[in-house]
Amino acid sequence: MSFVPGEPVTAVVQRIEIHKLRQGENLILGFSIGGGIDQDPGQNPFSADKTDKGIYVTRVTPGGPAEVADLRMGDKIMQVNGWDMTMVTHDQARKRLTKKNEDVVRLLVTRKGLENAVRNAMM
Repeated sequence: MSFVPGEPVTAVVQRIEIHKLRQGENLILGFSIGGGIDQDPGQNPFSADKTDKGIYVTRVTPGGPAEVADLRMGDKIMQVNGWDMTMVTHDQARKRLTKKNEDVVRLLVTRKGLENAVRNAMM
């Protein structure tokens, strides 16, 4: 997915609903993120052109809530519970995902191949 700064972004997204796992006082999502507008996009292995400062899933815990919900390594997180995640810092993204008063996280993600699958299905 490429974009021009200041222009609207069109993306094919998938809805993912993750039910956090409670372990004592902690709520576990079962995945890690990378990226953000304050990070070096050249270090992002999922950015095709090394300029994308989006939030990406960098690790999914086997058997964890994220894997059960079909979140995948390399997914780009576009929204969390209705909040835009396309122009946030890494810390803002982490805080939005780990809110203590939310047992469920609803994501909109895009992933490689999703656009092509939709395009092929429409032919």
